[in-house]
Amino acid sequence: MTENSFYPIGKKGIVWNQAEKKQWFDNAVKSRSYQQQVVDKFSTISDDFECQQYAALSINPEAYPLFAFKSKNWDENKPVIIITGGVHGYETSGVQGLIAFLQKNNSTYLSHFNIAALPCISPWGYEHIARWNPHAIDPNRSFVANSDSEEAAFAMDYVQQLTGKVLLHIDLHETTDTDESEFRPALAARDGEEFIADSIPDGFYVVGDSENKRADFQSAIIEAVKKVTHIAPADQNGNIIGSKAEAEGVIYYDLKSLGLCAGMTDASYTTTTEVYPDSEHATDQDCNLAQVASIEAALDYLIAAQQ
Repeated sequence: MTENSFYPIGKKGIVWNQAEKKQWFDNAVKSRSYQQQVVDKFSTISDDFECQQYAALSINPEAYPLFAFKSKNWDENKPVIIITGGVHGYETSGVQGLIAFLQKNNSTYLSHFNIAALPCISPWGYEHIARWNPHAIDPNRSFVANSDSEEAAFAMDYVQQLTGKVLLHIDLHETTDTDESEFRPALAARDGEEFIADSIPDGFYVVGDSENKRADFQSAIIEAVKKVTHIAPADQNGNIIGSKAEAEGVIYYDLKSLGLCAGMTDASYTTTTEVYPDSEHATDQDCNLAQVASIEAALDYLIAAQQ
């Protein structure tokens, strides 16, 4: 077999073994600090939340403790809101946007809901600007029983011990230019498949659950984010990243069957946000604010639905 023409690791048509995975790991470069950019900001989070360390990554437990923030006045009679960020460590605004939300005065929301937030599920990925974990596993395809991903397994264990009925899970992500230049080619190489090029949508979109669409809810998030940044248009085939756009900026996946983070519970409402940080028309701050707007729009929708 010849070497892959589209990725420097592995051979055409051959699934990676441990040697190729180690080569990928050895090539990963620590490019930023989880401690300085994430953990140090936890002291600025609202006193309405208590910080809990729920686990640590085995690759370096001291460097990669895992934290969640939980409503201090947890009331089992209130519905539960799960907010997750940093499942893919390279998707920066999912982490920073969630921290920004937690820094705000959320007393109105906390009067209606219990909130549990996991700001950075994949801290090794955050530091190495990687989609995968150190073992070349995608955490966001790993929210399944007996998961091979520590990141996913630890998050699921934490969420499962929360008391109360989960009403909403919103999972904060980005779609970046490196999805096409690095991560999708790496995936094809790892799995011994051909790489088929696609395009990256310029703008924000959401991914709902094909088995529980909640179309009005998804569109409410889109309308709120429009005030912050632009919405991704569908391509010439009416698709966004290969899936039919069923409304402006809205596509659907089967969250549970794909092992996606937003499908880890039986929440009545689920969505995955996708910000585009590489746009000429959006700044890093715009991306963070779009994540905050998504969370607030989802909660406002649910409050209105209760009335």
